[in-house]
Amino acid sequence: MARILLVEDERAIADTVVYALREEGHAATHCLTAGDALRAADADAFDLAILDVGLPDLGGFALCAKLREGRDLPVIFLTARQEEADRIRGFELGADDYVPKPFSPRELVARVRAVLRRAGGDARAGQAAGFEHDADGLRIRYRGRLLELTRYEYGLLAALLARPGAVLSRAQLMDRVWGDALETGDRTIDTHVKTVRAKLHAIAPDTDPIRTHRGLGYSIDAD
Repeated sequence: MARILLVEDERAIADTVVYALREEGHAATHCLTAGDALRAADADAFDLAILDVGLPDLGGFALCAKLREGRDLPVIFLTARQEEADRIRGFELGADDYVPKPFSPRELVARVRAVLRRAGGDARAGQAAGFEHDADGLRIRYRGRLLELTRYEYGLLAALLARPGAVLSRAQLMDRVWGDALETGDRTIDTHVKTVRAKLHAIAPDTDPIRTHRGLGYSIDAD
């Protein structure tokens, strides 16, 4: 059983999520606002937080930063927004998953299960060897050298760097990086992985930190 903090201002959505979490055996605490969530987090130790991005008093991204002050807390974002910049921002903040609305409560519970399983291991705590990610400046350095990246190359690498050691499927990468490009397919992802690899190889010919997991997706080596 995990103690889960749900921050969602739509009661109908919150009720279905809380029910599904409790059916799974978790202890779910629901807050309507960020202020209530901060007070709940001060009073209790949670194993995971599910945060709506569009809260009325404080955005989910800002709430995430506050909740993580002095604590290691896995976070899943819920959002009705489809903009690529929002997805990238979420993963730059270290989001463990990003679920667009509408969603199935059963799917969300499955994602909660996966995040908790990863958090129980050491992959989530890892860092990507040789990389420096300036999220505010949208810049990535590899072995001290600034990478010249296109918009989608940056999004791809940022998504992988947010979860060193974790395998991201092509569908996950498509949603997180190419969500607004309706005609994009798997071949586009593979092509961008190839161009990013070439840029990394130009800096360090002896390494290849991006791993291909056939039939599954891609990951980046953890330190």
